[in-house]
Amino acid sequence: MIITQTPFRISFFGGGTDFPAWYRTNGGAVLSTTIDKYCYLTCRHFPPFFPNAFRIVWSHIEPVSSISEILHPAVREGLRMMGFTDREGLEIHHQGDLPARAGMGSSAAFANGLILSLHGLKGEQVDRETLYREAIELEQSWLKDDVGSQDQVATACGGLNTISFGPGDAIKVAPLRLPERRIEMLEQQLMLFYTGTSRLGPDIAKKTLSHLSEHADDLRHMRKMVDRGIDILTGDGNLSAFGGLLDEAWRYKRRLSSSISNSRIDDIYARAMAHGALGGKLLGAGGTGFMLFYVPLERQKAIRDALPSCLHVPFKLDDKGASIIANNSNTMARTEMPALSSSPSDDGMPLNALPSLTKIG
Repeated sequence: MIITQTPFRISFFGGGTDFPAWYRTNGGAVLSTTIDKYCYLTCRHFPPFFPNAFRIVWSHIEPVSSISEILHPAVREGLRMMGFTDREGLEIHHQGDLPARAGMGSSAAFANGLILSLHGLKGEQVDRETLYREAIELEQSWLKDDVGSQDQVATACGGLNTISFGPGDAIKVAPLRLPERRIEMLEQQLMLFYTGTSRLGPDIAKKTLSHLSEHADDLRHMRKMVDRGIDILTGDGNLSAFGGLLDEAWRYKRRLSSSISNSRIDDIYARAMAHGALGGKLLGAGGTGFMLFYVPLERQKAIRDALPSCLHVPFKLDDKGASIIANNSNTMARTEMPALSSSPSDDGMPLNALPSLTKIG
C-alpha cells in the first residue's frame, strides 16, 4: 500500500502566463506557495477475492472490472498513461483537506499524488521534474483539459517559489528564501475564505485562452508583477505593498475574461476592501471557490464579521512537496506480479523502500 500527501497551493502573481499557448512563445512566470492543506491518495493492489478488479473511492465509490469503466477521468487516463492493464487490479482512495474545483490547484495535486502512487506500486523512484512533467502530460495531453502548467509544478515541488516557463517547454523552479520572521509576517496577514461553491476550472480557462492574443499587454504586465512581488518579499520594508499588488493583480486578472468574476465575488471583494483589506484575489481560474486577502492584523476581525457567508480557513505556508508518506508494498496483488528489484538505488535504498521526496533547491 502506498499513501501520498500532496499540498494545495496559493498563486499570488503571474497566473495566465503559465498557459503553454502563451509561454511557449512569450515566456511566463508565477509566484506561488504551497500551504499546510493536503490531498491524500491511498493506492494498493486490489486483493483477488473480490468480483471487481478496481475500486475507486472519491465523491463516488466505483467497483468496476476494467479501466475503461472508471468514471474518474484522471484515474482512468492516469492508469492508461502509466501502462496499467485490466489484469492489475487496484484500489485507490482519495481524501482532501479542501474541496475540489475551488482554485487551490486540487486537480494538479491529485494528478501528482496519483502518478507518485503508481510509480511507488511499480517500485520506481521519480524526481520532482519527472513528476510534474508527467502530471502536465496527464492533464494537458491525456485529459485534454485547458489548464496551465503552474499548479503541477507548485504542488510537486512545494514551498514559496518563482516558477518560470518557456520559451518552448522549459520550466525552472527558483525557491524564494526568506527569513523565518518575514514568512511569519506574511502568513499572519493573509486570510483565506471559502465562498462555498465550486466550478470546473478548465471551462473558465477555455474562455480565457480563446482571447489570449487580445490581452497580450495585460499578460506582460501580470508577468512583471512577479518580479515586483519578489522585490517586496525579499526587501526589508513594510509588507503592506504586497497587499496593494494583489489588488492590482486582481484588477488585471478580471480583464482576461468576463467569466473570471461575477456579482457575488465582486460583492465579497468590495466588502473586504471596505473593512480594511489592502488587496486580494479570487484564486484559480475564476468564477467561485477560495478568495485570498491581505489584511493587517488589527482589521481581521472586522473582515470576518463582514463576510458571514464565507468560511475563514486559517493556514500556514509549507515547503512540503508531493511525498510518499507510507509504503507497505507487502499487499497481495490480484495477479502474480514480478518481484521488485532488490538492487540498491542511487542512495543505497532498495527500490521497494521508497523515501519521501526531498525538496528541490
